[in-house]
Amino acid sequence: MYTTSPNPRVGCIIVREGKVIGQGWHERAGQPHAEINALNMAGEKARGATVYVTLEPCNHQGQTGPCAESLIKSGVARVVAAMRDPNPLVKGGGLGKLKQAGVQTECGILENEARELNIGFISRMTRGRPWVRMKIAASLDGKTALNNGKSRWITGEPARQDAHHWRARSCAVLTGIGTIRDDDPQLTVRHVKTSRQPLRVVVDSKLEILPSARVLLGGGVLIFCAVDDETRISRLSDVGAKVIILPNQEGKVELGQMMASLAKFEVNEVLVEGGFRLNGSLLKAGLVDELLLYLAPHLLGDNARGMFDLPELTELAGWRELKVLDLRMVGQDMRVLARFA
Repeated sequence: MYTTSPNPRVGCIIVREGKVIGQGWHERAGQPHAEINALNMAGEKARGATVYVTLEPCNHQGQTGPCAESLIKSGVARVVAAMRDPNPLVKGGGLGKLKQAGVQTECGILENEARELNIGFISRMTRGRPWVRMKIAASLDGKTALNNGKSRWITGEPARQDAHHWRARSCAVLTGIGTIRDDDPQLTVRHVKTSRQPLRVVVDSKLEILPSARVLLGGGVLIFCAVDDETRISRLSDVGAKVIILPNQEGKVELGQMMASLAKFEVNEVLVEGGFRLNGSLLKAGLVDELLLYLAPHLLGDNARGMFDLPELTELAGWRELKVLDLRMVGQDMRVLARFA
């Protein structure tokens, strides 16, 4: 879940005469795919066996060889794939190659579960942009910070630790300059054991971020802005940041192009950890797929900052409808995972 990016998350089981003789999973880009790991474990016993795999076996040469050919050479009799690979380089080709070689194939079993596992990879392959999950910690009356910007800590320690699991599975964590100014966050995974840190991304239209900001520690940060300021860009480059200029007609960052740009960086899932202004802008642009809300049993009052900077509604018909996928308690806080209908 935490290490395969930008590749999909894939597992494989090989069964013969009712017994598991091989199993494997794709651990990291550039390393063997799940099918190869499972075949290596099964050895000669794979001949005549059934292979169950999360995703259609690949049939193209990338950093590793085509899995379809390896399966054919091993002599397996049947391959069951949960879903077809949305990658245009594969998409039906792997199963087609297996069929041509006389291997029995089936596809579409537990497909919904497989899609959820790789929802970001599918989004990048089919929509040309990452899956965007917006994480918000708020009081029970929907407030994310006091009017002066103070927000540490609204939720409890268990909720904050839980949020790091979502950071760890994300390819990128995105925030805005307002959050950088108010909280000076690191945006790194610290409460979960992982060998891969997500890409850190900052939306900063006027390029106001200071080279001393904690998010820039260690380099490798992407900053999207709307101004071409050579002096500031040079200072940020000196601390290892990459600045991308994407202005819209209002002098702000063109958010749609930003998401397309992140897809080109092979980002599958983005976790947004911003303030109410960036949250509202992403929502208005139609770029948010899912909300991850941590609601604490506190009330902060009307003058505190809300979750989203959105225009006032005059009719209830204008609301944004959500479908709750998961609801649970994390410590004393309520965690809600909801997807836009």
